[in-house]
Amino acid sequence: MIPSLSQAQGVPVFAITPAESSIRFDVEASVAIKGTFDKWDATLTFASPDVTTGVLDVKIQAATVDTGSGLKNGKLKGSDFFDVDHNPLITFKSTKILQTGPNTFELDGNFTIRGVTRPEKLTLTVSGVGTGTGTISGTLYFDRKDYGMNSGIPFIKIANRVEVNVALKGTRVSGPPLALKQ
Repeated sequence: MIPSLSQAQGVPVFAITPAESSIRFDVEASVAIKGTFDKWDATLTFASPDVTTGVLDVKIQAATVDTGSGLKNGKLKGSDFFDVDHNPLITFKSTKILQTGPNTFELDGNFTIRGVTRPEKLTLTVSGVGTGTGTISGTLYFDRKDYGMNSGIPFIKIANRVEVNVALKGTRVSGPPLALKQ
C-alpha cells in the first residue's frame, strides 16, 4: 500500500509488502489442488488509532493463479472456475473488525469471486503488535458452489470447501500505533 496524501494526520498508516507476503489456497481433492496467486494488492487503512476502524482491502489478479501445473492453472482460469476473462479480480473488503483476543481478530467482509459477492469471515492473528512491523496471518473458508463453481475436473473428486490463507507483512509508515485491547 502506498499511503495517500489525503489521509488525516494522527491516523495509523500501514504499507503491505507483497514480496514478503503471500495469498494461498487449498482444496481437498483426489489430486492436490493448492497454490498461490502471484499478483495482488492489499491495503490496510484506519479512520483512527482504534483497530476496529480498520479496513482490509485485498484485490487478487485471478489469472496469476499458480498451482505448479499448467493444466490445473488453465482449468482454474477457465469458465468453470475463476472465469478470468470475464472476472479478472478476486476481492475481499472488510466491513467490520472484531478483536477476539490480544492478537486475534475476526473480519466480516464482502468476498467476490466470478462476479458473485457474498459475506464471508476472515480470522486473523497479528504478530509484532506495537513494534511498527508485523505479520497478519489468517484464514477464510468458502463453499465454491456458492460462487457458481459447480463443475469438477474429469476423474478428480473435488471438495466444495476452499481454504484461503493470507500472510501479509505490514509496516506502519506514519501515524500513532494502533490501540488494541489487552
